[in-house]
Amino acid sequence: MELLSERARAALQIGHLKVATSLPVYEPGREKVIYANVRAANKGPLPDIELTHIYERIIDVMRALQRDELASERNALAQTPGQGTGAQQPQRQGPVAGDPCETPETGKEQ
Repeated sequence: MELLSERARAALQIGHLKVATSLPVYEPGREKVIYANVRAANKGPLPDIELTHIYERIIDVMRALQRDELASERNALAQTPGQGTGAQQPQRQGPVAGDPCETPETGKEQ
């Protein structure tokens, strides 16, 4: 339990770094590398496919945590009076075609 909580805290910090460096929350290429590393390190008894499924779910949950945290912060900033230089930027209300946020949380292509 503690390791999952530690991973969640790290995911939140990573989410902030992604925003600061304009990186997307969802990076399918990076996730493929992680799954390959998991399979390479697997010494059993779990089959590679089952271990990959476990990691897919952990990554899905951490990605959702990042998105929720970042969305909450954007909403808080949008509601803070006196922010900005007058004109307010419209807040996005949902996914836009081609946006990585449009991809299902499974991270799998449809």
